[in-house]
Amino acid sequence: MADPSSYRPKPGQIPESPGVYKFRDEHGRVIYVGKAKSLRPRLSSYFQDLANLHPRTRTMVTTAASVEWTVVSTEVEALQLEYSWIKEFDPRFNVKYRDDKSYPSLAVTLNEEFPRVQVMRGPKKKGVRYFGPYGHAWAIRETVDLMLRVFPVRTCSAGVFKRSAQIGRPCLLGYIGKCSAPCVGRVTAEEHRRLAEEFCDFMAGRTGAYLRRLEQQMQEAAEEMEYEKAARLRDDIGALKRAMEKNAVVLADATDADLIAIAEDELEAAVQIFHVRGGRVRGQRGWVTDKVEAVDTAGLVEHALQQLYGEEKGDAVPKEVLVPALPELAEPVAQWLSDRRGSRVDLRIPQRGDKKDLMATVARNAQQALALHKTKRASDLTTRSRALEEIAEALELDSAPLRIECFDISHLQGEDVVASMVVFEDGLARKSEYRRFQIKSFAGQDDVRAMHEVVGRRFRRYLQEKTDTGEWGPAPDGETAQDGPLEAPAGPIDESGKPKRFAYPPQLVVVDGGRPQVAAAKRALDELGIDDVAVCGLAKRLEEVWLPDDEDPVVLPRSSEGLYLLQRVRDEAHRFAITYQRGKRAKSMKAGPLDTVPGLGESRRQALLKHFGSLKRLRAATVEQICEVPGVGRKTAETVAAALATAAPAAPAVNTATGEIIEDEATSVASSATRGTDR
Repeated sequence: MADPSSYRPKPGQIPESPGVYKFRDEHGRVIYVGKAKSLRPRLSSYFQDLANLHPRTRTMVTTAASVEWTVVSTEVEALQLEYSWIKEFDPRFNVKYRDDKSYPSLAVTLNEEFPRVQVMRGPKKKGVRYFGPYGHAWAIRETVDLMLRVFPVRTCSAGVFKRSAQIGRPCLLGYIGKCSAPCVGRVTAEEHRRLAEEFCDFMAGRTGAYLRRLEQQMQEAAEEMEYEKAARLRDDIGALKRAMEKNAVVLADATDADLIAIAEDELEAAVQIFHVRGGRVRGQRGWVTDKVEAVDTAGLVEHALQQLYGEEKGDAVPKEVLVPALPELAEPVAQWLSDRRGSRVDLRIPQRGDKKDLMATVARNAQQALALHKTKRASDLTTRSRALEEIAEALELDSAPLRIECFDISHLQGEDVVASMVVFEDGLARKSEYRRFQIKSFAGQDDVRAMHEVVGRRFRRYLQEKTDTGEWGPAPDGETAQDGPLEAPAGPIDESGKPKRFAYPPQLVVVDGGRPQVAAAKRALDELGIDDVAVCGLAKRLEEVWLPDDEDPVVLPRSSEGLYLLQRVRDEAHRFAITYQRGKRAKSMKAGPLDTVPGLGESRRQALLKHFGSLKRLRAATVEQICEVPGVGRKTAETVAAALATAAPAAPAVNTATGEIIEDEATSVASSATRGTDR
């Protein structure tokens, strides 16, 4: 008996989308298939206290060893996919579905003289046209009731039909117009069969012609002022539209296709394949692969095709292969697939209809698979422990680096140079400890010098805090905490309202870069006398790890959990740095002359612009005129006047069509402020 908690997914891993799930036993056999409107609450219900579960459910969850799920778009898709998998795997705990009685179909008995529309279960019979399956028999009856308004096909049993023919009087449906009453000769056998065939055509998806015909009849009746007839046709059209069910999982009966979707990021790609045979999803495959080379989506598709069909022949290669992007050499690949099948294989991107809808479902499953893969690798305690141990072994550390800090430099062509520091503790991001820095000691582009400054400021602050608490002596060289001002933290503040401090040193410092950046970080630590913090760098080109005193890099295996953790740390530092840099860039582009005036807040800036109407008028105003603005005193007015006098005026706007200079006098406050900032 297995403990369900041993394979219970974390709540954040389970999506809230509709979907179908499978429980497998320790041998990988599917023992239960179910569907849910929302997967998260449904799956969570299986992992409550065993005493609260139904005995059969309790037996199932203790027999299972794993659970997996597939995301779909709608509940209808979940129903159809659940049915397909029940038929495919015959799970032992889906006992009530063994005889197919829980999945009824809508059947039209075209093998009879007067075809009948009915609910039918069990094995399919020759000469009977089937639609569905449906979730419940009442769903079929509701659909048929709507359809009979337009296609009054016989629905009665053989006994009722025979009885009505004997007495020469139809049943109630014949009197209310929901049956053409062939039993009493109101229509001939040929006319009734034609109605049945039209019913089948509509249910098969050929709906446009009937709807257009009814709409035309409705318009004609309205023009002839036959409003009751027009209203009845309007209701018929509404009934048919309600009866149409879109189903992206079950395709046309003759469809044999494989649908391939890919979800990717910079490091990994998830591939998902749905195998459709006879119009139904008969299987699903998927895997996550490392992007060990620079490859786009088309290249990933080509690799996936090779892996899928490299050893397959005949019917194992379907007639259609639907992909998100065609390989660069699409024709040769299609010919290769055709050779393996022995007949033509259509390799293409679905553009419209049910196949495109189903491709969207496959793509969602690929995205979910990639997200789940990353969540598992990031949150699994055993995996994190193994990653830290691999890092310690590769870098020859005395113990696993439980706290890792990573630094990255970001700028735009030497402007707005900033740096980031991210913290990972026990292999997980600790965002409250993230920090951002502005590089102020020099101007221009010099990543090595910037790295030296940032690492030095971080550990100088650490030493100063140790000194303030009395744990250590004076700061080295008499430096204080003010040397190298620190930006406000990105995370929360402590009880005193001050930013959280750098109270804990890391066991490992990671820098984004190669040997020069590593040497700069090591030099900063040496200057501060810190010798118990390891330093390494992760270069993006080949993902090699550089150490300060080694001529050659350390190359970790691509499948190494340690490398994966270092990549996550590096990528998070890069993301945090570039986000900060872009924010500063956007803020500087919006800044105007008034933004540099000390003591002048947003409210008074807006009041000044609103009072004078433009920066040009404000610049021309005297100190006394500025003092007339509510909330602006003489000292502030003098400061504003001095700041505007020293600031260069904005270049005049020019109408490019006429060459005319547009005077600033007529501009609005918003446009004046904008032109004042775009310098």
